[in-house]
Amino acid sequence: MPLASTLSRLALFLVTAALASCMTTREARVDSDYSYRGNFRQYRTYDFVTGTGLTADSSRLGKSVREAIQQRLLAQGYRLARRRPDMLVNFRVYQGDMNFHGFAQEDLSQWIKRNIEENDDTPKEDRQGYQPVRLLLAEGTLLVTLIDVKTNRAVWNGYASGVSVPEGPMGEIVLRRSVRSILDRYRIFTEEFANGTLPRPESSESDR
Repeated sequence: MPLASTLSRLALFLVTAALASCMTTREARVDSDYSYRGNFRQYRTYDFVTGTGLTADSSRLGKSVREAIQQRLLAQGYRLARRRPDMLVNFRVYQGDMNFHGFAQEDLSQWIKRNIEENDDTPKEDRQGYQPVRLLLAEGTLLVTLIDVKTNRAVWNGYASGVSVPEGPMGEIVLRRSVRSILDRYRIFTEEFANGTLPRPESSESDR
């Protein structure tokens, strides 16, 4: 093969690889942030927020997202509870690009180990400050939010950009993979799970 032709093909390969790398970097953006008032050690049970669109019970894609979340939370010791859950799980897919306001924070697991959760009685001078960051989440975003039922406050947000959901079974695969990537950022296990003392689920808390 002529040297010129070989170099030309090599250059084309490198350009293609570089473009693929850029695309992968955009698609692989996964991050999270949390509230310093989250009682993450106390959460044991959860339920889902229901509504219209993806969060509707009748939505096939929504069912796939809920199942993926259930599988992951079950593996970490959380139980689905239809009555009086500790937290609510909400999720939503945003089409196209979006500006998102997040926070620059240390890893959630490390923060919990330092045992410095805040509440209404925490003195102002002892409260941790938030460092806001503005993010451009491109080409579709899946956002998963955990809400503390007692305070009705969002305590954790996990998000993945580059989530373009095609029609059919491939859309379910994309969403399931995105859920796994997002919840990789929430590696909090219940104390019962860590101690090997998980209670058996009651019939009233079975899957829908």
